[in-house]
Amino acid sequence: MLCDGRLVCGCADPFGRRVLGDLRTHTVAEVWNGPTLQQLRADLNHGGSRFCGDCPIKLPLAKDESPTVRPVNAGRLPGRMYIECTAACNISCAEACCAPERGITRTRQAGMLDFDLFKKVIDEAGPSLGRIDFFNYGEAFLHKRAVEMCEYIKTNFPHIYLYTSTNGLALKDDQARRLVRSGIDEVTFSIDGSSQEAYEKYRQRGKLEIALANLRAMADEKQKTGRDLPFLNWRYILFTWNDNDEEMQRARALAGEMGVDRLCWEITDHPEHAFSRRFMPGTPDFDTIRHEIWDHNNLGNAIAGATPRAQIDVRSLLPGLPIITPRGQEKTLKTRVHNLSTRPFPATATYGRRLVRVGAQLCAADGTLINLDFARADLPAHLQPGTATDIDVRLPAIDTPGRYRLKLDLVNEGVDWFERCGSPTTTRDFYVL
Repeated sequence: MLCDGRLVCGCADPFGRRVLGDLRTHTVAEVWNGPTLQQLRADLNHGGSRFCGDCPIKLPLAKDESPTVRPVNAGRLPGRMYIECTAACNISCAEACCAPERGITRTRQAGMLDFDLFKKVIDEAGPSLGRIDFFNYGEAFLHKRAVEMCEYIKTNFPHIYLYTSTNGLALKDDQARRLVRSGIDEVTFSIDGSSQEAYEKYRQRGKLEIALANLRAMADEKQKTGRDLPFLNWRYILFTWNDNDEEMQRARALAGEMGVDRLCWEITDHPEHAFSRRFMPGTPDFDTIRHEIWDHNNLGNAIAGATPRAQIDVRSLLPGLPIITPRGQEKTLKTRVHNLSTRPFPATATYGRRLVRVGAQLCAADGTLINLDFARADLPAHLQPGTATDIDVRLPAIDTPGRYRLKLDLVNEGVDWFERCGSPTTTRDFYVL
C-alpha cells in the first residue's frame, strides 16, 4: 500500500505505475478479488501479462515450461503486506531511485499515509495477515504517527510478525525506546560505514552519530526491560570506500559493544562506479565473509563469534554405527549438543520464534531429503556459550523398511537451520528392518 492508499504489486514498482486498486474508495477484499487482479491472474495462467511489462523481477518461463495455473479469484485476503507511511526521505542515497531528487514524492497523491485509512485497512486485513513489512520507499519514521501505527498493529493483531527497515535518523531517543515497547518483532538499521566520512558518501546528508545513537537506545531499552524483541539488525552495504578492514572491523566492534543482535554485509551491483569489487562473488575475500552476507542465510553474523555453531554427538551409538529400528516403532536417540559460539542458544522465545531446537531430517540412503521436519527436540534450558547439554530426540515410527540417512542439526525456529551459516551437522545411516 503506497502512502496515498493505492495498492501496487510490490517494491519493484517505486513510482506506482502498476496500480491494482485504491483503498481510499474500495476495501482490500474488493481490490484483491477485483477485475484488475483477476485479469492479471488469468493472464499469468496463460504465460504472461502486459501489466508486468516493465517489472524488473518477473521470471520468464523456461523453454517448453507450462505456466502454473491458479484460481483467478484468490478468495481469502493476502497473508503479507507492505505499508508505506511516506515516500519522502530525510537523506539522499547516491543514485537511488528513492532519492528526493528523483521526484518519487511527486508520484504519490498524498505526502503521508492517512491514519484513519491505515486503521481501516489493518482492521480489515489484519486477521489474515501473517506479516507486515512496515516500510517501502522513503523513511517510515518521518511520519509523526509511525510508532503509534506499530503499536496499533501489535495491540490489535499480536499474531502479525511486524518488521521495519529504517535509516535510523528520524527517531528521537524516546521514540526509539517506545518502538521497542510497541511489540515490533524486528528492526533493521541501514548504516553503511563506521566513520562519518565513509557513511555519508552513500547516505548523503546523514549523520552517523544519530543513527548509531538510536540503534544503541533500542538495544539498551531491550536490555533494561528484559525483552528478547525486537531483533535488531545492522545492515551494511559494501562500497569501494567502506569495504576496507579498518572500517569493517570498527563496525564489528561497535555492533558487539552496543548489543546489536546481528551485523550483516550487503552485496550490491550499483551504483556502477561504487559497488565493492573486493567482495564480488567468486573472489577470495567474498569467501571469507560468505556466511555473514545478508542474503546468504538468515543467521550468519559479522559480530565476532556470534554466528551460531554447534556440535551434535550421538551418545547412544558408537561412532560410525547405524541407527537400527523395526518398522512401525519409535526410536529414541540420545544426543549431546555443544554451543561453539559466543551467544546463548535460547530455549524459549516470545511468540515461539527464534528459539533453538534440535532437528532431525530424514533422507534417502543417497542423501536426498525426504522429510525436513522429521523430528524436533527442545533444549532443557538456554544453552550458554561453551557449554553442552544432553537431549533425547524421539524419532517417529517409519512403516516402510529400508535404508535411510538421518541428519541432525539445530534450527532457529521460524528463521533458519544452523547448517546454512556453516555450522557442522551430524549424519548417521538409519536402517528400518
